[in-house]
Amino acid sequence: MLYCETVFFKNIKLKYLLGLLVLFNVADAVLTHFLVTGGTAREGNPFLLPIVGEPGFIILKVVGVLFCAFVLWDISRRYPKLALVSTSIFTTGYAVIVFWNLALLVIG
Repeated sequence: MLYCETVFFKNIKLKYLLGLLVLFNVADAVLTHFLVTGGTAREGNPFLLPIVGEPGFIILKVVGVLFCAFVLWDISRRYPKLALVSTSIFTTGYAVIVFWNLALLVIG
């Protein structure tokens, strides 16, 4: 029974982390859109640079993060610890990016 409870709580943690990852990624897309179109910042990803400021930018970011969340969830069925650690790292990275963008928004 202890194993089932441990897997259950890891799934709950993973769900929350995946939700945060999606939330932070969408926040990053919106903040980046405003910062770049306002001239305060520039996009650091050279692949996304040509479409920043267009509606396709935010759509691409949302679809991309949902796809990544699905892949991480799928990985968790076979490798739950790897998925949990990876999602934690990605979520933390996006949290840092969002807070950096918020600082730029407040300063700029």
